[in-house]
Amino acid sequence: MTRPSDAAAGTSVTQREFGCLADGRVVHEYTLDNGRGLTLSAINLGGIVTAIRAPDRNGRIDNVVLGLASLADYEAPNPHFGTIVGRYANRIAGGRFVLDGQQIQLDVNDGANTLHGGSGGFGKRWWHIAPVPAGGDDGVALELRYCSEHGDQGFPGRMQVEVRYLLSRANEWRIDYRGTCDRTTVVNLTQHSYFNLAGSGSVLNHRLAIRASRYCPIDRGLIPEGIADVAGTPFDFRDGQRIEERIRSDHIQLIRARGYDHNWVLDSGGATDLRPAARLSDPVSGRTMEVETTEPGLQFYSGNFLDGSLVGASGQTHRQGDGLCLETQHFPDSPNHPDFPSTELRAGEVFSSTTVYRFGVQG
Repeated sequence: MTRPSDAAAGTSVTQREFGCLADGRVVHEYTLDNGRGLTLSAINLGGIVTAIRAPDRNGRIDNVVLGLASLADYEAPNPHFGTIVGRYANRIAGGRFVLDGQQIQLDVNDGANTLHGGSGGFGKRWWHIAPVPAGGDDGVALELRYCSEHGDQGFPGRMQVEVRYLLSRANEWRIDYRGTCDRTTVVNLTQHSYFNLAGSGSVLNHRLAIRASRYCPIDRGLIPEGIADVAGTPFDFRDGQRIEERIRSDHIQLIRARGYDHNWVLDSGGATDLRPAARLSDPVSGRTMEVETTEPGLQFYSGNFLDGSLVGASGQTHRQGDGLCLETQHFPDSPNHPDFPSTELRAGEVFSSTTVYRFGVQG
């Protein structure tokens, strides 16, 4: 089924059946086409982005995110390919924290810790999905909705979540998150696509710039120990560098994470307006991606735990360094760090967050 959004502009939304869950619910894949060579495909299982196809400097179209071949592959254990992450992105130490004087215990699914909302986090859930008007933007959009019940993975409160994926005529993928809860809870939402601007091979020769003069060092469990300056360390990406340039240094932080898997404290400080956060470029294809966000942090993960056990949609195996994540977020383990930006959401308040990934080419 095709639903033209603007016949003159050439934008469209197409839909196909992607498969069925064990309980019979149908999973659909929608493809947004901005009419200028950029498309985005997503399914309502986990809001997973299955493909983003973008042109290179010569007009060749490639998929620039890692994906899997079938619904069964996405249902099976995998490192959160393309998912909406929640109710709390990243790690919470011991899966516990104190909220309004009450000890909260979450599902523990990453050693002793909770990762990406627990074993039944948002990326494993069936979302309602439908095309929606793009509003004042010139493009096409999808809206995903999910209700996380009180006690889901241990989180308090019944939380209503809406996420909108918009593909603009300016080659921007805009993500708008919105949430409300009937009691005090914590929330930290992000998107977990693995990018490879070359379309295949390693991302270690990509050039990355991050607008952050501080980052969060981690302990052996990958839990933040505090905040430190990036100056004089392999974590200084302020002027941009190739990822491979210092990833194999003997810095203790790189050894603990097997590469980069850290939160950067963005210099923009989580402003209410969109601010530049990062820029990624591939010298071979010429593709570029700029990241803007209202969030205070950015998790750069260099795909350290991809081990070749998963096969992609094109038949290639996903190996270490074949993709990277740039996850805009509040900081990991914030509920246990009073000095970090708060992730508390109280009844009657509205959680809102926006991130933009802007695709382009350079000569």
